[in-house]
Amino acid sequence: MARYYDVHPENPQPRVIGQVADLIRRGGLVAYPTDSCYALGTQLGNQDGLDRIRQIRHLDDRHHFTLVCHDFAQLGQFVQISNSVFRLVKASTPGSYTFILPATREVPRRMLHPKKRTVGVRVPRHTVTQALLAELAEPLVSSTLVLPGDEEPMTQGWEIKERLDHQLDAVLDAGDCGKEPTTVIDLSGPEPEILRRGAGDVSRFE
Repeated sequence: MARYYDVHPENPQPRVIGQVADLIRRGGLVAYPTDSCYALGTQLGNQDGLDRIRQIRHLDDRHHFTLVCHDFAQLGQFVQISNSVFRLVKASTPGSYTFILPATREVPRRMLHPKKRTVGVRVPRHTVTQALLAELAEPLVSSTLVLPGDEEPMTQGWEIKERLDHQLDAVLDAGDCGKEPTTVIDLSGPEPEILRRGAGDVSRFE
């Protein structure tokens, strides 16, 4: 059964954040809030966690997992960013964007798109996510919490606990954080390509 943590959305309790971070370090898979709906998250390099996310969401090996990073500096350790892309990404972080970029060697091979060798990265604005990332001191490997057959992401922590109780190790509930996922921009080619229109404004990428 998944542990259930009720956390304040603006002043998250340090003890709770510490407990969830410890669980992730021990190989756990958690559901947590972001500034654009809930997500599944596990530790970088946790192959079992990746497999569990794939199983829950019925994902194939072409799915772009996302490295959710604490800040722009951390993001830069995991992706290759040209000068022109640097300005675009810097101006859009933190925010409700996921960027597809060529990965560095810091990213485990199983996370990469099999042909493009790319990975998704984002820096969220949500206070609870930021607190968890600061405590972990490393990115979370994540995927939006949309279950097979559902048209929209899950938005209520109690419902996540109810539906995924035996598939998760913890649910971090900070209340409703919206159901519009991130805007996904592929910046791995010569021109930005909008793969999904979501919560982030796309005007600067068109």
